[in-house]
Amino acid sequence: MIQTQTKQLRDYFTFLRSDDIRIRGTRIGIEQILYEYIYNQKSAEAIDLLFHTVTLEQIYATILYYFQNREEVTQYVENWLKYCENAEAEHDKNPPPVVARLLKLKAENESAKVSR
Repeated sequence: MIQTQTKQLRDYFTFLRSDDIRIRGTRIGIEQILYEYIYNQKSAEAIDLLFHTVTLEQIYATILYYFQNREEVTQYVENWLKYCENAEAEHDKNPPPVVARLLKLKAENESAKVSR
């Protein structure tokens, strides 16, 4: 007799916090997969080509989880996008010293080209 084990949908994920859901066994958050699916309108197969540490099965499970929990997951992804926008704005206002120095050197280089 062949015994099969059916995976529950939640078994595909590791719920670290309410704002951090990862694909089990990876460091890939569901937001990364769903961003490609929702905003870039990529198919599961196209997404599979982008992420080498997840399987096509895991990608489909992530998409299914989104459809089964659309309101909650939509808010999750929107919160992630807001966080990214805020982090980028803060980084631009206060870049790390090495980035600030490189930006200064770039501006000086461009200024020297214009002066020639």
